[in-house]
Amino acid sequence: MDVRELVQSIAASGFFDHEPLIVATERGKNVVIEGNRRLAAVRVLLDPKLIESSNYEIPVLSREDKKKLEELPVVRDTRAKAWRYLGFKHVNGPAKWSSYAKAKYIAEVHQKYKVSLEQIADQIGDRHQTVQRLYRGLMVIDQAERLKVYELEDRFSKRFAFSHLYSGLDGDGISTFLELKDSDEESKTPVPLKRKKELGELCAWLYGSKKNNRPPVVKRQAPDLWLLNDVLKSREATAALRDDNDLETAYQLSRPQNAVFEEALLRAKRELIKARATLTTGYDNSEDLLRIAGDVANLADDIYSEMERKQNPSKRRTTRN
Repeated sequence: MDVRELVQSIAASGFFDHEPLIVATERGKNVVIEGNRRLAAVRVLLDPKLIESSNYEIPVLSREDKKKLEELPVVRDTRAKAWRYLGFKHVNGPAKWSSYAKAKYIAEVHQKYKVSLEQIADQIGDRHQTVQRLYRGLMVIDQAERLKVYELEDRFSKRFAFSHLYSGLDGDGISTFLELKDSDEESKTPVPLKRKKELGELCAWLYGSKKNNRPPVVKRQAPDLWLLNDVLKSREATAALRDDNDLETAYQLSRPQNAVFEEALLRAKRELIKARATLTTGYDNSEDLLRIAGDVANLADDIYSEMERKQNPSKRRTTRN
């Protein structure tokens, strides 16, 4: 991670004693488990040659200021004891990691130190089941790699939008598509083996494939992720997505026909209101436009008549007689 801002800050204000490094002694060595960026910034200030190839200038410190940085405040602890503080600070606190880094850390604490997800959530003040959601998302992507149905290194974009996965698993369409196990939130295999093909498909729709030159269908979490969730509720729409990799087309197939009709009718009304408002200054006496207006009027009349007949079937029978 970049340390430029910290280099500038420490050069200007010194090292804050109230934020000591957290150090563990492991195999006879002092290992910094919290504060590595601050330590890196201090080392750069003491020896700018460490990054002499960099394209930014390192502030030059006086001998006195350098002397102050030669010893830094330290708290000694073990990883097993420090996880509560680190979890609060980086998972649910002011210095947040990326969602994937959070998930990896939660998994390490859970699996290495045998701390339940519920305990982790309690310790870091998580009231929104973030811990459980992050862990489940990580187990799903890990399972996909273990089953060899998807490789993270094959994703289309360099950026890994992990939130697409762990948020999407909350959707009823996606969770049903994978047949996720709800009974055991701490499972390392949340997706049944019989759904491994679908697991690979979901990952490809979320992240694409570099080797197949296939971009993901989910470009943005909103609205694409939730369009995908709706698509996976429909067999026809899912089949269309498999064939064409076109999310919008598949989504239209997934929608209830009454919703499509209502939306089209309301959209037509809005456009006609707009046309009426600009008629005086916008209509140039074109014959073609006049004929189009006639077609619209006839079409609207046909739609109204059919809707009226459907609403009152007895009236239709009387008319036929």
